[in-house]
Amino acid sequence: MNGAAGLFDADDQQGGESVADVLVPVAVDTSYSYRVKGGLVLEPGDFVTVPLGNREVTGVVWEVRRSASASNLKVVVEKRDLPRLQPPLRKFIDWVAKWTLAPRGMVLRMGVRAPDHAGPEPVRMGVRLAGPPPERMTPARARLIAAAEGGFAFRKSELAQLASVSAGVIDALVDEGTFEVIALPRDPVALPPDSDFAQIPLEADQEAAATTLAEKTAKGEFSVTLLEGVTGSGKTEVYFEAVAAALKMGRQVLIMMPEIALTAQFLERFANRFGTRPAEWHSGVAARKRAQIWLGAASGDVRVVAGARSALFLPFRDLGLIVVDEEHEAAYKQEDGVCYHARDMAVVRGQMEKAAVVLASATPSIESRVNAQQGRYGRVLLAQRFGSRKLPDIKAIDLRKDAAPRGRWISPRLCEAVEQNIAAGEQSLLFLNRRGYAPLTLCNACGHRFQCPNCTAWLVEHRFRRALVCHHCGHVERRPDNCPECQSADSLAACGPGVERLAEEVATLWPDARALVLSSDFPGGTERLRRELEEIANGAFDIVIGTQLVAKGHNFPGLTLVGVVDGDVGLSSGDPRAAERTFQLLQQVTGRAGRGERPGRALVQTWQPDHPVMRAILSGDTESFYEAETEARERAGLPPFGRLAALIVSGNDRPSAEQHARALVRAGFTLPPSDRWRLTPAGQLPSNEEISLLGPAEAPIAVVRARHRFRILVRAPRSADLQGFLRALIAAGPPERGGVRVQVDVDPQSFL
Repeated sequence: MNGAAGLFDADDQQGGESVADVLVPVAVDTSYSYRVKGGLVLEPGDFVTVPLGNREVTGVVWEVRRSASASNLKVVVEKRDLPRLQPPLRKFIDWVAKWTLAPRGMVLRMGVRAPDHAGPEPVRMGVRLAGPPPERMTPARARLIAAAEGGFAFRKSELAQLASVSAGVIDALVDEGTFEVIALPRDPVALPPDSDFAQIPLEADQEAAATTLAEKTAKGEFSVTLLEGVTGSGKTEVYFEAVAAALKMGRQVLIMMPEIALTAQFLERFANRFGTRPAEWHSGVAARKRAQIWLGAASGDVRVVAGARSALFLPFRDLGLIVVDEEHEAAYKQEDGVCYHARDMAVVRGQMEKAAVVLASATPSIESRVNAQQGRYGRVLLAQRFGSRKLPDIKAIDLRKDAAPRGRWISPRLCEAVEQNIAAGEQSLLFLNRRGYAPLTLCNACGHRFQCPNCTAWLVEHRFRRALVCHHCGHVERRPDNCPECQSADSLAACGPGVERLAEEVATLWPDARALVLSSDFPGGTERLRRELEEIANGAFDIVIGTQLVAKGHNFPGLTLVGVVDGDVGLSSGDPRAAERTFQLLQQVTGRAGRGERPGRALVQTWQPDHPVMRAILSGDTESFYEAETEARERAGLPPFGRLAALIVSGNDRPSAEQHARALVRAGFTLPPSDRWRLTPAGQLPSNEEISLLGPAEAPIAVVRARHRFRILVRAPRSADLQGFLRALIAAGPPERGGVRVQVDVDPQSFL
């Protein structure tokens, strides 16, 4: 009895005893059955404590039923005082598990672990006036009593500061009975936003787009709309009107962002529109506050959450709108544990919640554009920048003809442009999508290259940290003075540039310029990044050197020049989305220029100025690029016209991983025929109308975290039951043992 299953009382023995099927947040796909003791009333969605092995765990009741043979079952220990998981979320958890082939317990874990990770809520104590004045009155005591008049409660430190006295004065008056100590109420995790707090003036095309989104939201029905607008067109202000419409209906809102830790500007814009900030949900939020947000979402007290992809599993009481900002971002794909794409799952949850879904981007994914073209999604277009500002003028610097001097990375033409900007008092951004100082360190004497001991990847030098770092497993080691292979001194050379090396060059070329390096791996975390982004927006720096995190929706009014140091990064990848991603990244980062009152320009250093991506960026002909890329995908039967899944087989050693992967492929070709799929026979060329198995092949990064990896790619037409085929394939294959593991990634975004 799923979903709206009935209510049962264990005292009612008619038809057998009451049994609860409980899903626990561990790596199992099935629920466990427990007997419900007399007097305990349970419903589907209730949180319960149940025995599991030799311990007790929290689980969620998935079904309650009658059984005539329940005497041998373990008993539910207790019902927990937590809000019930609503039917749409339970249905969503089942759907995600079925789609991703992940155990249902692991999907449940993403949605229920917040309350148990917080610990008990501490009691905050305060003081207030409660009795007669003290027998001995001093100026300090008089100030204290005057400050506390009105019957209000204060925290001791706040009251002491307000009255300019020490905490000891308060303690003395507590002892004399003038003040009493009381427990203070808990501060709300987020104040309720006011949909009418401030009306932001919109231009005509923004107004039309906002009206469309608000009307769809107000219907209280499921819909998906692609909000496509050039950089600086005011997409955020437009979807704010949809947020206002949902709030007026009394429903909740989820705004998903790829880099929630970097969105200080967004939070301020939200507060300017609605009078308060939304609740934030991301890894940087403390466990106790996450628990409060979880409970507030379940009760309906938290009206708006701005969060990373994991916010999609919050237990909203009445979710009316989901906004996926920068919907094209690869950061929405989770590749560890449960492999899911938050953008696609947001659409699924919107359908189950009867909520409107808005996908916003200046450079939408081809999947979303095709869905809009085929009528599955609506589409709203903002073709002009707000305030009639012009898009930046973009030019290429052909490094074959105008290369930087030896040992340098900034070409003379880009140097000249930066110098002009400094002289004009305008900001410049130098963009290089490569962290650290150099991607490779080698010995000039013997050729030794520094490689991670756990991965088949070069160690990246981080000179600011004086370390060599693996960006795949996190291994860190000190950069030695001598080569560890031949012991040569002063022979180690850094090969290629990272942002730290670029900063070194900037300091040499413009020693008086105020420069800042922005990179996600610098110490200081979220608060440091937010502070630095605010300082950039306020004009505190002349030159900003940054990785891709500077390309994600930031607004720097004084920034008029963007220099892309290496526009070809990513184009040589074997990823079928390489061209699309490079186009999106370059379009986004060049779009940071000229968003204020002054016009902007961008210079892209490239060795391939005739590449289709470069031609599209330079010409501004976005439609032609999307058309060509979409046509190529369709011919190849790739998403969104076909489907892909990856099986990543990993083991403690190469032979065991390879043997398991080959056995898995052989098992695939022995599967009996099915009316749900057709498998291309072994040895024949794959057809776009059939499922094909490609591989196994050693992964491009063959070893990660000391595990050897082989990849199998499964390609299928859209009409095929891909999940059914994958289940049959894994069931027919060899069992996982000896340290071998198989990870399933439906709709893979990474091919490394």
